[in-house]
Amino acid sequence: MTQRDYLAQQFEENRGHLRGVAYRMLGSLSEADDAVQEAWLRLNRSDATSIENLGGWLTTVVARVCLDILRSRESRREESLDTQVSQPVAMHQSSPNPEQEALLAHSVGLALLVVLDRLTPAERLAFVLHDLFAVSFDEIATIVGRSAEATRQLASRARRRVQGAGNTADVDVNQQRPVVDRFLAALRAGDLEGLLKVLDPDVVVHIDEGAASPGAPRVIHGAQNWAKGAVAFAATFAHVTRFTTSALIDGKIGVLAAPDGHLLRALSLKIKNGKITEIEIIGNRARLDELDLAVLTD
Repeated sequence: MTQRDYLAQQFEENRGHLRGVAYRMLGSLSEADDAVQEAWLRLNRSDATSIENLGGWLTTVVARVCLDILRSRESRREESLDTQVSQPVAMHQSSPNPEQEALLAHSVGLALLVVLDRLTPAERLAFVLHDLFAVSFDEIATIVGRSAEATRQLASRARRRVQGAGNTADVDVNQQRPVVDRFLAALRAGDLEGLLKVLDPDVVVHIDEGAASPGAPRVIHGAQNWAKGAVAFAATFAHVTRFTTSALIDGKIGVLAAPDGHLLRALSLKIKNGKITEIEIIGNRARLDELDLAVLTD
């Protein structure tokens, strides 16, 4: 076996781990694969005989590549917020395998990806590497260019964001979560009857200017009226409804729609006696950015 063949074999053994790191860092399957491929190219350009821990070396390289991508995203976001708002749907439409990406997003936690997307690049890297992959703060510090203690603080701040900064729901989430799960299942399937079973017959739906279609009503009364439109939306925009998940929104249970892990819509729900009585659909970018989002614990 040649040195190149040996390296290729070792790289393939680490590919799954590297892809997992990159996907959690970036929230995009295509970008994650690009980052992993870049690690392979850098390995080929390196003196592999001097690498003592190949897996650790590759993880560091992938993390550095992802950090560069995230920082580039931040620059683009500052330059053009409008482009960023429209990007999630466009990016996902060009995905070579949207079903695979949706499955991967849900397997790692779509709500987690959404919250991670709101962190700074350094916070995201510190949290993902330490909390999800048990990389030491000393190792992470060399990647982000900070001290180990400063890196620990990055992860701590990120952890508070993921957990909702201590903001506990003032409702019984355990009782309401099954209702939301049934709501999501019906929405993804375009199941009219399933939606009607979880909606109060007199449900009121409020739609802000960022989510409403031009000329469409901003308030809809009645389960039948809204559910029919929701089913039509699910059929037309399956690439969006695939990427829906429950989460805590300002301390209360709700729904996020986030193609490629980028928040596009938030649905704030009111639930009473096992039925959804009110829905607020938020699409305005400024309002979305102000929401306190957190991951629901199992």
